[in-house]
Amino acid sequence: MNLSALLEQQFHLPSIPKVVALLLSELERPEPDLHKINRLISTDPALTTRLLQLANSSFFQQSGKISTVSEALALLDLSHVQTMAQAAAAAASPKAVPGVHLPQFWDYSLNVAKLSRSLATLVRLNPQAAFTTGLIHAVGELAMHLAMPEVCVMLDNEVPALGLNRAFVERSVLGYCYASVGAGYARMWQFPKPMVDAIEHQYAPFDNNVYEPLAGVIHLAAWRARGKEAHLNDKGLAVTYPDAVGVALGLNIDMVLQQDPFDWAAHT
Repeated sequence: MNLSALLEQQFHLPSIPKVVALLLSELERPEPDLHKINRLISTDPALTTRLLQLANSSFFQQSGKISTVSEALALLDLSHVQTMAQAAAAAASPKAVPGVHLPQFWDYSLNVAKLSRSLATLVRLNPQAAFTTGLIHAVGELAMHLAMPEVCVMLDNEVPALGLNRAFVERSVLGYCYASVGAGYARMWQFPKPMVDAIEHQYAPFDNNVYEPLAGVIHLAAWRARGKEAHLNDKGLAVTYPDAVGVALGLNIDMVLQQDPFDWAAHT
């Protein structure tokens, strides 16, 4: 399936059942806590994607401007959020994407989001926009597994969906990768251009005269999180560190590893 045909496919991103349940419970309270609602949605790539899609729709006349959950919640009525959460609950299933272990994918995405936020602070980019972009950076992988499960399972046998070389293998076989897919949908959903560009160029942020600092941040964050999934030791991390991206951003491997969220995830 070529990229254009894939982007014509409709798909439903699965949400984390526990997060959806807690969100609906909070929304049903007489006075819902907006901070808690923000925190809950910001842990779920699918809910975040749906919320940004709604906030950037032409209906609210803010297309291409809303890049964070907090901005979206400031714009939308809570009834919109409740409708979105109810739809997510109706379709919730931890086995909704063939070939993808969703709990692992959700944990990985949140780790990338946290790392992206920390790295963005170091290079003076918007940390919250970086968090959101990191959280949804790999939704294209889910879309690919939903649209063409047989092809993706074949690829999975060569390199895991969260493997370090996944984008390279996908591009070698298909001519595009999950970043191209995610960016294609983000563009159709009228997400802000910096977010679309960062998602699209995350696999090679400074190649072919491209200079996308946020894409570089996502690239480094994804490298670290994928290294964790691969159980790389110090030597493995040193060998695979994307030096060219680090140099362009002024970040060495020690600076990146110091932002590691895995020890403080429980406190965030």
